[in-house]
Amino acid sequence: MILILGGTAEGRRLAAALGGGAVLSLAGRTEDPLTVGDTRRGGFGGAEGLVSHLREHRVEAVLDATHPFAATMSANAVAACARAGVPLLRVVRPGWGGHPLAATWRWVDSHAEAAAAAAEGERTVLLTVGRQHTVDYVPALAGHRVVARVAEAPSQTLPAGWEVLTVRGPFTVDGERELFRRYGIGVVVTKDSGGAATEAKLTVAEEYGAEVIVLRRPDLPRADEVASVEDALAWVRHRPTAT
Repeated sequence: MILILGGTAEGRRLAAALGGGAVLSLAGRTEDPLTVGDTRRGGFGGAEGLVSHLREHRVEAVLDATHPFAATMSANAVAACARAGVPLLRVVRPGWGGHPLAATWRWVDSHAEAAAAAAEGERTVLLTVGRQHTVDYVPALAGHRVVARVAEAPSQTLPAGWEVLTVRGPFTVDGERELFRRYGIGVVVTKDSGGAATEAKLTVAEEYGAEVIVLRRPDLPRADEVASVEDALAWVRHRPTAT
């Protein structure tokens, strides 16, 4: 059996392609996640718990297709697979560092730094950092007009001047233009998630003269990596044998 650590479109595509030979594992942070095939939800209990799971279920290989910012899960996967002798492949969606406009964006290393940058001036903020981290921006942006776009609404109470848009991508250029026009977006805060599904806002921000603030990806422990689902499936076909 192949264990797919998911939560991304890549994870769902892998699960669909591998069918009954794989289990898609989701962290459980989203109440209504998109799922494919045989799915489990919830954590493993750290690296130790993952080692036990790999051994108990006789997992033959692990595909880490988690979000690029799921640093703890990726680190646990590296540690657990090394201990259990299970081959691991990380499926890494290319980031936006190579985007033609990347040099014009403000790159930051933390949510606190991003919040402070977004608070400069009286601009309307489009916040697209996920439901788990939206609340981190309240101290710096409580008095600002903020449009927080999330797949699911945060459980915490947000300032009265904030508007929460609960919607899943992909997003189109035309749709983003309408959003920027309607709310007068002056600054975008986002993670370097990569991929085409949420890239349109970056193009439209340049059209509207809005600043773009991008959180850099966290450093991850070294692991074998590929950048596409196709390469991951090829690895599965020719993967090393578990020890």
